[in-house]
Amino acid sequence: MQKWFHIEQATDIPTPALLIYSDRVEENLKRMVNIAGGPDMLRPHVKTHKMSAVVKLNMNLGITKFKCATIAEAEMVAQCGGKDILLAMQPVGIQINRFFNLQDRYKNTVFSTITDSESVVRQIATLANHNKQETGIWLDINNGMNRSGIAPGSEAADLYNLICNLPYIVPRGLHVYDGHIHSGDHNDRKKICDHDFERIISLIAKITNSGLKVPVIDAGGTPTFPFHVVRKNVETSPGTCVLWDSGYAEHFPDLDFLPAAAVLTSVVSKPAKNLLCLDLGHKAIAAEMPHPRVQLLDLPVNRFVNHSEEHLVIETMDADGYQPGDLVYGIPWHICPTVPRYRSAYVIQNRKITGEWMVDARDRMITI
Repeated sequence: MQKWFHIEQATDIPTPALLIYSDRVEENLKRMVNIAGGPDMLRPHVKTHKMSAVVKLNMNLGITKFKCATIAEAEMVAQCGGKDILLAMQPVGIQINRFFNLQDRYKNTVFSTITDSESVVRQIATLANHNKQETGIWLDINNGMNRSGIAPGSEAADLYNLICNLPYIVPRGLHVYDGHIHSGDHNDRKKICDHDFERIISLIAKITNSGLKVPVIDAGGTPTFPFHVVRKNVETSPGTCVLWDSGYAEHFPDLDFLPAAAVLTSVVSKPAKNLLCLDLGHKAIAAEMPHPRVQLLDLPVNRFVNHSEEHLVIETMDADGYQPGDLVYGIPWHICPTVPRYRSAYVIQNRKITGEWMVDARDRMITI
């Protein structure tokens, strides 16, 4: 019996290859919008897919705001006609100049970025003043992840006050990414999310008591955005839910999204009894996590034996049923760093290849 991931022209595809099931992408986007209660308070992150085709599907649903991790991603969204783009990586050094070049090139798009540093704020303000360019800044808050941001206390309130009082700087609000919250239990994850957000509420009170305003808070990723959508004046930034992967499916069974991306790989060798070698090396699938780095569909794996640049060797009791050239489908454990390993993805609809979607922002630079 054919399963959802089987495609008719699989033997026409050179492996390894990335497959995107467009009807499932669209369904995931609809579910994302439904959870959020509409598109208005959504700012989806494009780092998972890096594809202009997916950006346009978002826009078809009324989404106008986007979050990006790189200048290239921001430019890709601007080229699609995105109206409001947040660069969620503090620009430093030459990246500050590139950020201003974006604003100069795409004048119909409102760009903003995050910062947690007084020195960076002042560098951005200096260029904004020089260019006479109003520039949006979000104060990046460290809400427990300890990756970036400033702790939500008096120092954060002082830095926000500076942002509000520099010429040509527009305070956009607070950026609060809580990627450290990954409990697999829905109620437990919500409890941690709500507890950590109490510090944000206290910071907002401290800021407003000084006579300043916090226009909006951008909070959460895929695991926590269902909890943030009920908060007043909070927009959310899910990303992984658009394509989904086996890691999120295992960790967050309460989130009802569909796997919409797969890898197609070939058996290239049978080096010993019960061993199969696939052409799914580090260069074809994200390898930063422990195994299983891929969920091989229709092929039970007893053990991942070896994973190198071009090869993945597995032990399986079903090895006798496979020969070199046979195809295997897999769902990546981590889809975000898997996608940019490919220049493009084959688009699948109704089991047929309907075209290709370019991974437009896989490189660090498009034109700027």
